[in-house]
Amino acid sequence: MDKIGFIKKDIYNLECSVNGKLRNHDVELVTEYFMAEQKKNEAFYFKIEGDGHDRFSRCFWADATSRRAYGFYGDVVVFDTTFNTNRYDLTFAPMLGVNNHGQTIVLACAFLSKETTESFVWMFEEFKKAMPGGEPKTIITDQDAAMAIAISIAFPTTFHRLCIWHITSKFSVKLPRDAYNEYWREFQKAIWDTDNKDEFDAKWNIVVTKAGLTDHPWLSSMFDLRESWVPAYARQFFAAGMSSSQRAEGSHGFFKQYISRRNSLMDFIIRFERALSHQREKELVADHVDAFEVAQCLLPMPMNKQMATLYTRTMFQKFEQELIESTACFLELKTEDACKVVFNVSERKNWETRVAEVVYVKDSDHASCSCQIFEFVGIICKHILALFRRDQIEYMPEKYILKRWKKTAKCGLVSDANGKEIKDCADPGLLIKRSTMSRLASDVVEDALMSEEGCEVLSETLKSLQVKLKLLKDGPSNNEVGGSSSQTQYMKDPKRVRCKGRSKGVTGAKEKAMKRGIRHCRECGHIGHDRRQCPALNTP
Repeated sequence: MDKIGFIKKDIYNLECSVNGKLRNHDVELVTEYFMAEQKKNEAFYFKIEGDGHDRFSRCFWADATSRRAYGFYGDVVVFDTTFNTNRYDLTFAPMLGVNNHGQTIVLACAFLSKETTESFVWMFEEFKKAMPGGEPKTIITDQDAAMAIAISIAFPTTFHRLCIWHITSKFSVKLPRDAYNEYWREFQKAIWDTDNKDEFDAKWNIVVTKAGLTDHPWLSSMFDLRESWVPAYARQFFAAGMSSSQRAEGSHGFFKQYISRRNSLMDFIIRFERALSHQREKELVADHVDAFEVAQCLLPMPMNKQMATLYTRTMFQKFEQELIESTACFLELKTEDACKVVFNVSERKNWETRVAEVVYVKDSDHASCSCQIFEFVGIICKHILALFRRDQIEYMPEKYILKRWKKTAKCGLVSDANGKEIKDCADPGLLIKRSTMSRLASDVVEDALMSEEGCEVLSETLKSLQVKLKLLKDGPSNNEVGGSSSQTQYMKDPKRVRCKGRSKGVTGAKEKAMKRGIRHCRECGHIGHDRRQCPALNTP
């Protein structure tokens, strides 16, 4: 400890000193950082706007990696806002997706000073400008009126799915306690154990009538919105198997390990980028495993071996589970093209018998099932697999293999609205160049350290080289910088805002005392002083 030279308080004091020097320059630093990123790779997109009084109001950004990812996995987007992530209490609004390994990925980010319909529309419009391939098929959010209106304006063709977890968690709060305790399980069965709309409507109405809640306003509103959250209604829309925004909640928890409420905007972005690189490293590891390893097949069937070579490991495990469960199904011919598929009750005595209607036209190679797992998840269900086995179809038809779940999902070019290719790195050989120059620089430093003259020569040379590189880097000024025009005058830092999702602050003892009323002296009972300054005690 005696050799360290500083203590924890010294680090804290240094941090306070640095923050003091950077105060009122936060937005300037963020803008310059975004511009520098755009110089490295012109595919980096950002937009910063003020509030009309030359003060920062909101910003949006998406790097090349995220924009490319949207080209491959932009069919489903999860959107949720989080709070207390910066010193200004701005709303941090990331837009998330799911890659071919089932991992959460960041597609774009924004800071918003207001959670209004206008703010959300602005963000979604910037999202559409930045992302290739048009609107997503599905967007999953929490239940928020301003957000819902903005989505209907910006994404008119996108299916807006409400988070089922947030809705079902409100039953215990919205319903009378006795009704909740007695009928919650029946509500659960109506929500989760129905495969068609009519069956859900019938079960819901039965439970509501039994509970005496036919006139309950919240239940009535949830029933009116059933097409947005009930599985029997929403399962027909592809959502990569997601029915809630909990993936966003988990992502917030991950990123909050790196950031805190004390962070400035610039500090937040640096820490966020560090966390994002760790997240992307996991994706690279999964890509490496799939590139050099083939998953072990539990069932020695041609179709299983086929999908092991095509699907990523995570998605193959889900497919194989469906294939295993298909062996416990049996078929009952209903019409020429339709079958009734049920579980083998003799093997699953404790399970409720579930029936699925499967339609398969062999000539046109078209199959559909009432469970709609393929439409919802993108993987063929056990019922259709049982039908394939009956008809001796050994290999999966190509039309039922979604590219987004394949190992090769990220193969191909991604172009922006102008037809320009979006690349992860502006120079494909940048890493090789960096490695080569690092080795050369290391050798030069080692040679220079052999003598004092060598150190002086190298030091002078490096200083001269640094000046030349700075001039080369600055170069001629540009009036247009990607998604945002260059700033001749930087905006002021944002004022601290109070978002509607922010938790209430803790009231201190002094504030509580002030709320209770005016303080009186305990000695004389008068106001304007306390016992220590009381004239009655201080008189001789």
